[in-house]
Amino acid sequence: MSIAAEAYWSRSKLDADYTARDSCSPSEFESTIAGYLDRSRAALDLPHPRTGLVYDPEKGLQLDLFGTKPGELRPLVIFIHGGYWRALGREHSAFLAPMLAAQGIACAVPDYRLAPSASMTEIVADIRNAFAWLWREADNLGIDRRRITVTGSSAGGHLAATLLQGGWQAALDLPAQPVAAAMPVSGLFELAPIAVSHVQEWMQFTPGEVEAFSPLRHPPEHLPRMTVVAAEHETPGFHRQSEAYAKALGVPCRIGAGRHHFDVVFDLADADHPLGRELLKLARG
Repeated sequence: MSIAAEAYWSRSKLDADYTARDSCSPSEFESTIAGYLDRSRAALDLPHPRTGLVYDPEKGLQLDLFGTKPGELRPLVIFIHGGYWRALGREHSAFLAPMLAAQGIACAVPDYRLAPSASMTEIVADIRNAFAWLWREADNLGIDRRRITVTGSSAGGHLAATLLQGGWQAALDLPAQPVAAAMPVSGLFELAPIAVSHVQEWMQFTPGEVEAFSPLRHPPEHLPRMTVVAAEHETPGFHRQSEAYAKALGVPCRIGAGRHHFDVVFDLADADHPLGRELLKLARG
C-alpha cells in the first residue's frame, strides 16, 4: 500500500498517527525544545559566528552560519528546523554546529516563513532561496559548494527532501543537483495523508501543493549520497513515511535507538554516535 492511500483512512487514525508530540511525554517535549535553545547558544561561542545574514532582502529572511575559517573552503551542513511548518526558528537550530566545527565542517541554519501566514509554496520557496544564496555566495562565505549536505527534522526533513527534487534549480542559476548529500530526519515525504489530518487546519494544502511538494512523488534524477533517519519511538505515520521514502530511493533508513521524534537529532550532534558518524561521512564526501 502506498503512503498516498492513507488519505482514505479515518481522520481520527491519521491524527493519531501524525501527532508527533505523542512520541514522548509533555515534560520530555518541553525539555527537548529547551535543549534546542541551550545547545544552539553554544554555537555563538565558536570562532567567527555570522548571525543574521540576509538571504532574501525583500522578505527580510535570515540565516546563521557557524564553523567557517578564513582562508578555507569548508564543507557545509544546512540544518532546517521542524515545527510542523508553523513553529521554531534558527535560534533553535544550531545545536549541530559545535560538533561540526570541531570536525572542520560549517553549519548554516535558515529561517523560513511560517504557517498559517505562509503557504507551503512560499515555505518551500524560502528554503530553496536560502540554499541558492549559500551556493552562490559560497566562495565569499568560506563554503565548498561541491560539498553541501542538507538535513532537517520533521517538517525540516520534508523541506530538505524538497531540495532534492528536480525542476526548480535552473530558475535560481543552480546545477541540476547542487546537493552533495542529504540526511532527512523523521520527515514527511507524502503530503496526501497530512492534508486530511489535523495539520490541514493550519497548512491549508492545495491539491497542487500536495502534488508538487510530496518528495515521494518526485524522486531525484541525480541521487546524492543519502541516509534517512527515524527515531525508534516515532508515532506510526512518521515511521511509515521514512521507511517508504528510503525504500523508494534505495537508501538506508537508520533508526535512532531509544529516541523520540524530537530528541533524535541530538544523536547527530555526537561525533561518537553512529548517527553522528554517518552525518560526518556524508558531509565529508
